[in-house]
Amino acid sequence: MKISTIALLSLASLVFNASALASDEHGHDDHGHSDDHHTEENHSRIQPEMAHQLGIETTTAGPQELRQTITTYGAVATDPAQLSHVRARFTGTLKAVRATTGDRVKAGDTLAVVESDESFNAYTLHAPIAGQIIQRHANIGESTRDQVLFTIVNTDKLWAELRVYPQQQNIVAEGQTVFIDTVHTQLRGLIQHMIPAIDGPYQLARVELDNTDGHLTPGLMLQAHIQVGHFTAPVAVAKQAVQKMGDRRGVFIQHEHTYTFTPLKLGASDNNFYQVLAGLAPGAEYVSENSYLIKADIEKSAAEHKH
Repeated sequence: MKISTIALLSLASLVFNASALASDEHGHDDHGHSDDHHTEENHSRIQPEMAHQLGIETTTAGPQELRQTITTYGAVATDPAQLSHVRARFTGTLKAVRATTGDRVKAGDTLAVVESDESFNAYTLHAPIAGQIIQRHANIGESTRDQVLFTIVNTDKLWAELRVYPQQQNIVAEGQTVFIDTVHTQLRGLIQHMIPAIDGPYQLARVELDNTDGHLTPGLMLQAHIQVGHFTAPVAVAKQAVQKMGDRRGVFIQHEHTYTFTPLKLGASDNNFYQVLAGLAPGAEYVSENSYLIKADIEKSAAEHKH
Protein backbone atom coordinates (compact mmCIF):
# COMPACT_ATOMS: atom_id res chain seq x y z
CA MET A 1 0.00 0.00 0.00
CA LYS A 2 1.37 3.41 -0.99
CA ILE A 3 1.48 6.16 1.63
CA SER A 4 1.19 9.82 0.73
CA THR A 5 4.15 12.17 1.26
CA ILE A 6 2.24 14.14 3.91
CA ALA A 7 1.37 10.96 5.79
CA LEU A 8 5.00 9.77 5.70
CA LEU A 9 6.31 13.11 6.94
CA SER A 10 3.73 13.11 9.75
CA LEU A 11 4.71 9.57 10.68
CA ALA A 12 8.39 10.49 10.56
CA SER A 13 7.78 13.42 12.90
CA LEU A 14 5.87 11.21 15.31
CA VAL A 15 8.48 8.48 15.26
CA PHE A 16 11.45 10.84 15.60
CA ASN A 17 9.70 12.75 18.39
CA ALA A 18 8.90 9.47 20.11
CA SER A 19 12.55 8.55 19.81
CA ALA A 20 13.57 11.83 21.38
CA LEU A 21 11.08 11.33 24.23
CA ALA A 22 12.44 7.83 24.80
CA SER A 23 15.95 9.25 25.07
CA ASP A 24 14.76 11.63 27.78
CA GLU A 25 13.24 8.74 29.70
CA HIS A 26 16.03 6.21 29.22
CA GLY A 27 19.09 8.43 29.13
CA HIS A 28 21.64 9.50 26.54
CA ASP A 29 25.06 8.32 25.58
CA ASP A 30 28.19 10.29 26.43
CA HIS A 31 27.54 12.68 23.56
CA GLY A 32 23.91 13.36 24.49
CA HIS A 33 22.41 11.19 21.71
CA SER A 34 19.56 8.70 22.03
CA ASP A 35 20.20 4.97 21.83
CA ASP A 36 17.21 4.63 19.45
CA HIS A 37 17.94 7.40 16.99
CA HIS A 38 21.26 9.12 16.39
CA THR A 39 22.09 11.84 13.87
CA GLU A 40 25.15 13.85 13.07
CA GLU A 41 26.41 15.54 9.94
CA ASN A 42 25.46 13.37 6.93
CA HIS A 43 24.53 10.43 9.17
CA SER A 44 21.28 9.11 10.58
CA ARG A 45 20.85 6.10 12.80
CA ILE A 46 17.42 4.46 12.62
CA GLN A 47 16.36 1.19 14.21
CA PRO A 48 14.93 -1.45 11.83
CA GLU A 49 11.38 -1.26 13.20
CA MET A 50 11.40 2.52 12.79
CA ALA A 51 12.71 2.25 9.22
CA HIS A 52 9.96 -0.25 8.46
CA GLN A 53 7.27 2.11 9.78
CA LEU A 54 8.65 4.93 7.63
CA GLY A 55 8.74 2.78 4.49
CA ILE A 56 12.51 3.14 4.13
CA GLU A 57 13.72 0.42 1.76
CA THR A 58 17.11 -0.43 0.31
CA THR A 59 18.35 -2.12 -2.81
CA THR A 60 21.71 -3.24 -4.19
CA ALA A 61 23.61 -1.05 -6.65
CA GLY A 62 24.62 -2.87 -9.80
CA PRO A 63 24.47 -2.89 -13.60
CA GLN A 64 21.38 -1.47 -15.23
CA GLU A 65 20.22 -0.93 -18.80
CA LEU A 66 19.49 2.75 -19.37
CA ARG A 67 17.00 3.61 -22.09
CA GLN A 68 17.62 6.96 -23.76
CA THR A 69 14.27 8.28 -24.88
CA ILE A 70 12.56 11.34 -26.25
CA THR A 71 9.06 12.28 -25.13
CA THR A 72 6.31 12.84 -27.66
CA TYR A 73 2.54 13.20 -27.68
CA GLY A 74 -0.28 11.96 -29.83
CA ALA A 75 -3.64 10.23 -29.82
CA VAL A 76 -5.28 6.84 -30.27
CA ALA A 77 -6.67 6.24 -33.77
CA THR A 78 -8.97 3.60 -35.21
CA ASP A 79 -7.57 0.98 -37.55
CA PRO A 80 -9.03 1.96 -40.97
CA ALA A 81 -9.48 -1.72 -41.81
CA GLN A 82 -11.70 -2.12 -38.74
CA LEU A 83 -14.17 0.68 -39.50
CA SER A 84 -17.08 -0.10 -41.80
CA HIS A 85 -19.82 2.18 -43.18
CA VAL A 86 -22.65 -0.10 -44.27
CA ARG A 87 -24.90 0.92 -47.19
CA ALA A 88 -27.61 -0.95 -49.05
CA ARG A 89 -26.52 -2.61 -52.29
CA PHE A 90 -29.65 -1.43 -54.10
CA THR A 91 -31.97 1.44 -53.31
CA GLY A 92 -35.09 0.22 -51.57
CA THR A 93 -37.31 0.30 -48.52
CA LEU A 94 -36.30 -1.01 -45.12
CA LYS A 95 -38.65 -3.84 -44.19
CA ALA A 96 -36.89 -4.95 -40.98
CA VAL A 97 -34.06 -3.67 -38.76
CA ARG A 98 -32.32 -6.27 -36.60
CA ALA A 99 -29.54 -4.24 -34.96
CA THR A 100 -29.14 -0.87 -33.28
CA THR A 101 -26.54 1.47 -31.79
CA GLY A 102 -24.42 -0.23 -29.13
CA ASP A 103 -25.02 -3.79 -30.33
CA ARG A 104 -22.00 -6.02 -30.83
CA VAL A 105 -22.15 -8.07 -34.01
CA LYS A 106 -20.15 -10.77 -35.72
CA ALA A 107 -19.21 -10.74 -39.39
CA GLY A 108 -22.22 -12.09 -41.32
CA ASP A 109 -24.87 -11.15 -38.75
CA THR A 110 -28.12 -9.75 -40.17
CA LEU A 111 -28.45 -5.99 -39.78
CA ALA A 112 -31.60 -5.28 -41.83
CA VAL A 113 -33.88 -6.52 -44.59
CA VAL A 114 -34.38 -4.31 -47.67
CA GLU A 115 -36.98 -4.54 -50.46
CA SER A 116 -35.44 -3.45 -53.76
CA ASP A 117 -37.23 -0.63 -55.60
CA GLU A 118 -36.38 -2.26 -58.94
CA SER A 119 -37.20 -5.94 -58.45
CA PHE A 120 -39.34 -5.67 -55.32
CA ASN A 121 -37.37 -8.66 -54.03
CA ALA A 122 -36.16 -8.58 -50.43
CA TYR A 123 -32.49 -9.03 -49.63
CA THR A 124 -30.55 -9.15 -46.36
CA LEU A 125 -27.97 -6.63 -45.25
CA HIS A 126 -25.11 -8.37 -43.38
CA ALA A 127 -22.36 -7.04 -41.09
CA PRO A 128 -19.11 -7.06 -43.10
CA ILE A 129 -16.89 -7.10 -39.98
CA ALA A 130 -17.17 -7.99 -36.32
CA GLY A 131 -17.43 -5.08 -33.92
CA GLN A 132 -19.81 -2.66 -32.26
CA ILE A 133 -22.44 -0.55 -34.00
CA ILE A 134 -21.68 3.08 -33.15
CA GLN A 135 -24.16 4.74 -35.54
CA ARG A 136 -27.53 3.70 -36.98
CA HIS A 137 -29.50 5.57 -39.66
CA ALA A 138 -32.04 2.89 -40.50
CA ASN A 139 -35.73 2.71 -39.56
CA ILE A 140 -38.50 0.49 -40.90
CA GLY A 141 -40.35 2.02 -43.83
CA GLU A 142 -37.62 4.47 -44.76
CA SER A 143 -35.85 4.57 -48.09
CA THR A 144 -32.23 3.48 -48.01
CA ARG A 145 -31.23 5.99 -50.71
CA ASP A 146 -27.39 6.13 -50.79
CA GLN A 147 -26.90 6.89 -47.11
CA VAL A 148 -24.83 5.05 -44.51
CA LEU A 149 -27.25 2.87 -42.58
CA PHE A 150 -24.86 1.47 -39.97
CA THR A 151 -21.32 2.29 -38.83
CA ILE A 152 -19.42 -0.59 -37.22
CA VAL A 153 -16.05 -0.33 -35.50
CA ASN A 154 -13.78 -2.97 -34.04
CA THR A 155 -11.42 -1.54 -31.39
CA ASP A 156 -9.57 -4.75 -30.50
CA LYS A 157 -6.65 -3.30 -32.44
CA LEU A 158 -5.95 0.43 -32.41
CA TRP A 159 -3.05 2.68 -33.38
CA ALA A 160 -1.08 5.29 -31.48
CA GLU A 161 -0.25 8.18 -33.79
CA LEU A 162 2.60 10.16 -32.22
CA ARG A 163 3.84 13.54 -33.40
CA VAL A 164 7.53 13.68 -34.38
CA TYR A 165 8.74 17.21 -35.11
CA PRO A 166 11.54 18.10 -37.58
CA GLN A 167 14.23 18.44 -34.87
CA GLN A 168 13.47 14.86 -33.75
CA GLN A 169 13.12 13.18 -37.12
CA ASN A 170 16.82 12.42 -37.62
CA ILE A 171 16.84 10.13 -34.56
CA VAL A 172 13.40 8.49 -34.89
CA ALA A 173 12.84 5.59 -37.25
CA GLU A 174 10.61 2.60 -37.95
CA GLY A 175 11.36 -0.37 -35.72
CA GLN A 176 12.22 1.63 -32.60
CA THR A 177 10.66 0.69 -29.27
CA VAL A 178 8.02 2.99 -27.79
CA PHE A 179 6.73 3.12 -24.21
CA ILE A 180 3.22 4.58 -24.00
CA ASP A 181 1.74 5.87 -20.75
CA THR A 182 -1.95 5.14 -20.10
CA VAL A 183 -4.18 5.49 -17.07
CA HIS A 184 -3.95 1.77 -16.36
CA THR A 185 -0.42 0.78 -17.34
CA GLN A 186 2.53 1.44 -19.62
CA LEU A 187 2.27 -0.18 -23.04
CA ARG A 188 5.23 -1.22 -25.14
CA GLY A 189 5.27 -1.37 -28.93
CA LEU A 190 7.27 -0.76 -32.08
CA ILE A 191 7.03 2.04 -34.63
CA GLN A 192 5.43 0.36 -37.65
CA HIS A 193 5.18 3.37 -39.95
CA MET A 194 6.50 6.91 -40.27
CA ILE A 195 4.08 8.98 -42.33
CA PRO A 196 3.74 12.71 -43.05
CA ALA A 197 0.94 14.49 -41.20
CA ILE A 198 -1.73 16.05 -43.41
CA ASP A 199 -2.51 18.97 -41.12
CA GLY A 200 0.71 19.78 -39.26
CA PRO A 201 4.48 20.39 -39.60
CA TYR A 202 5.45 16.98 -38.27
CA GLN A 203 5.45 13.28 -39.05
CA LEU A 204 3.35 10.62 -37.38
CA ALA A 205 4.97 7.57 -35.81
CA ARG A 206 2.33 4.83 -35.86
CA VAL A 207 2.41 2.11 -33.20
CA GLU A 208 -0.04 -0.81 -33.20
CA LEU A 209 -1.86 -1.29 -29.89
CA ASP A 210 -3.54 -4.42 -28.55
CA ASN A 211 -6.86 -3.27 -27.05
CA THR A 212 -8.63 -6.56 -26.42
CA ASP A 213 -9.11 -5.47 -22.79
CA GLY A 214 -11.04 -2.41 -24.02
CA HIS A 215 -9.16 0.15 -21.92
CA LEU A 216 -8.32 2.42 -24.86
CA THR A 217 -10.71 4.51 -26.94
CA PRO A 218 -10.17 6.34 -30.25
CA GLY A 219 -9.25 9.98 -29.68
CA LEU A 220 -7.60 9.37 -26.30
CA MET A 221 -4.59 11.66 -25.87
CA LEU A 222 -1.26 9.92 -25.19
CA GLN A 223 2.21 10.63 -23.85
CA ALA A 224 4.91 8.31 -25.15
CA HIS A 225 8.66 7.78 -24.89
CA ILE A 226 10.49 6.70 -28.03
CA GLN A 227 13.69 4.78 -27.30
CA VAL A 228 16.44 6.29 -29.43
CA GLY A 229 19.37 4.52 -27.74
CA HIS A 230 20.32 2.28 -24.83
CA PHE A 231 23.40 1.10 -22.98
CA THR A 232 24.26 -0.86 -19.85
CA ALA A 233 25.74 1.16 -16.98
CA PRO A 234 28.08 -0.93 -14.76
CA VAL A 235 26.60 0.83 -11.72
CA ALA A 236 23.32 2.72 -11.57
CA VAL A 237 20.97 4.04 -8.89
CA ALA A 238 17.26 4.81 -8.92
CA LYS A 239 16.50 8.47 -9.60
CA GLN A 240 14.13 8.71 -6.65
CA ALA A 241 16.96 7.61 -4.35
CA VAL A 242 19.21 10.57 -5.20
CA GLN A 243 19.11 13.51 -2.77
CA LYS A 244 20.97 16.80 -2.68
CA MET A 245 22.90 17.74 0.46
CA GLY A 246 24.43 21.18 0.11
CA ASP A 247 25.80 21.34 -3.41
CA ARG A 248 26.37 17.59 -3.70
CA ARG A 249 24.07 14.86 -5.00
CA GLY A 250 24.22 11.33 -3.70
CA VAL A 251 22.49 8.46 -1.96
CA PHE A 252 22.28 7.09 1.57
CA ILE A 253 24.26 3.91 2.21
CA GLN A 254 23.03 1.54 4.88
CA HIS A 255 25.46 -0.14 7.29
CA GLU A 256 23.58 -1.95 10.03
CA HIS A 257 21.38 0.77 11.61
CA THR A 258 23.28 3.75 10.20
CA TYR A 259 22.47 5.58 6.97
CA THR A 260 25.34 7.67 5.58
CA PHE A 261 25.11 10.22 2.78
CA THR A 262 27.54 9.32 -0.01
CA PRO A 263 28.21 11.89 -2.76
CA LEU A 264 28.19 10.51 -6.30
CA LYS A 265 29.46 11.54 -9.68
CA LEU A 266 26.48 10.93 -11.94
CA GLY A 267 26.48 10.39 -15.68
CA ALA A 268 23.74 9.72 -18.21
CA SER A 269 20.19 8.99 -17.13
CA ASP A 270 16.84 7.77 -18.35
CA ASN A 271 13.39 8.15 -16.81
CA ASN A 272 14.21 5.87 -13.88
CA PHE A 273 17.98 5.58 -13.31
CA TYR A 274 21.24 7.53 -13.12
CA GLN A 275 24.54 6.09 -14.30
CA VAL A 276 27.11 6.26 -11.46
CA LEU A 277 30.58 7.27 -12.68
CA ALA A 278 32.22 7.42 -9.23
CA GLY A 279 31.40 7.19 -5.55
CA LEU A 280 29.59 3.85 -5.34
CA ALA A 281 30.83 0.29 -5.71
CA PRO A 282 28.73 -2.54 -7.17
CA GLY A 283 26.92 -4.43 -4.41
CA ALA A 284 26.55 -1.43 -2.09
CA GLU A 285 23.22 -1.30 -0.25
CA TYR A 286 21.58 2.09 -0.76
CA VAL A 287 18.21 3.55 0.22
CA SER A 288 15.88 3.34 -2.76
CA GLU A 289 12.54 4.29 -1.16
CA ASN A 290 11.75 7.38 0.96
CA SER A 291 15.35 8.55 1.18
CA TYR A 292 14.04 12.12 1.50
CA LEU A 293 12.92 11.28 5.05
CA ILE A 294 16.53 10.58 6.05
CA LYS A 295 17.63 13.84 4.46
CA ALA A 296 14.89 15.70 6.33
CA ASP A 297 15.98 14.12 9.63
CA ILE A 298 19.62 15.11 9.11
CA GLU A 299 18.66 18.68 8.21
CA LYS A 300 16.33 18.88 11.22
CA SER A 301 19.08 17.67 13.54
CA ALA A 302 21.58 20.14 12.04
CA ALA A 303 19.14 23.03 12.55
CA GLU A 304 18.55 22.02 16.18
CA HIS A 305 22.32 21.87 16.86
CA LYS A 306 22.72 25.43 15.55
CA HIS A 307 20.36 26.60 18.28
